[in-house]
Amino acid sequence: MNFRRLGILIASVFTVAVLGVVVTHGQMGPRHYDPSTETTVQGSVTAVNTVTGMRRWTGLHLTVQSADQKYDVHVGPSTYVDSSGFKFAEGDQVEVVGSKVDVNGAPALIAREIRKDGKVLSLRDKQGFPLWSGGRRMAQ
Repeated sequence: MNFRRLGILIASVFTVAVLGVVVTHGQMGPRHYDPSTETTVQGSVTAVNTVTGMRRWTGLHLTVQSADQKYDVHVGPSTYVDSSGFKFAEGDQVEVVGSKVDVNGAPALIAREIRKDGKVLSLRDKQGFPLWSGGRRMAQ
């Protein structure tokens, strides 16, 4: 291997490592769920969005308008929500229990559970570990 190829290889590994740190800090997950900021918000769903993340997973986000605030609600993987039988649409009235966070200067909630039509969609345990990944066992 010549020095130029070695230099390119080292630069590539460094770039991937730096991007991994940046992306990890930008993701919402159990490391960002703070039970001390947990709140309950009631409101109307104004948008249902599917986002694509790393490794091609898709996640569900809801925009929920409460009486005084609009929230980006980070629900969880689309496959988990679909397998639970829950469907969300604009106009749905929901109650979200979640950790209040700030994402790019806007209020957001990492949902722990969502109530709709008398049913509960459980997403995380009380410490914020996702139920779709085996809870604590998978998060450690």
